Amino acid sequence: QVQLVESGGGLVQPGGSLRLSCEASGFTFSNYAIRWYRQAPGKERELVAAISGGGGTTTYGDSVKGRFTISRDNAKSTVYLQMNSLKPEDTAVYYCNTVVRMGNYWGQGTQVTVSS
Repeated sequence: QVQLVESGGGLVQPGGSLRLSCEASGFTFSNYAIRWYRQAPGKERELVAAISGGGGTTTYGDSVKGRFTISRDNAKSTVYLQMNSLKPEDTAVYYCNTVVRMGNYWGQGTQVTVSS
């Protein structure tokens, strides 16, 4: 019953911004950390950002540090990824992820394309 649904992807120009959302259901949202991963064609999946259940601790991959911000609204069971100063190398499918009762759950992904 755990479900994660990403949205907000699209096509943007280099230097632009997007905000991704991950809506969760089926578990006590505030008890669990949420992570954003991305995967580009031919590339390994990489961790983009993570946030603790209460939102007090965040982690970012080196490639996005200073440009992306992860946040959460536990009242809405939603995690956000604000992406600024986007670069072509940010192009990927972005997935949100959580581990609940030792199960690893993923959303369907949302495509982000950064191109002029």
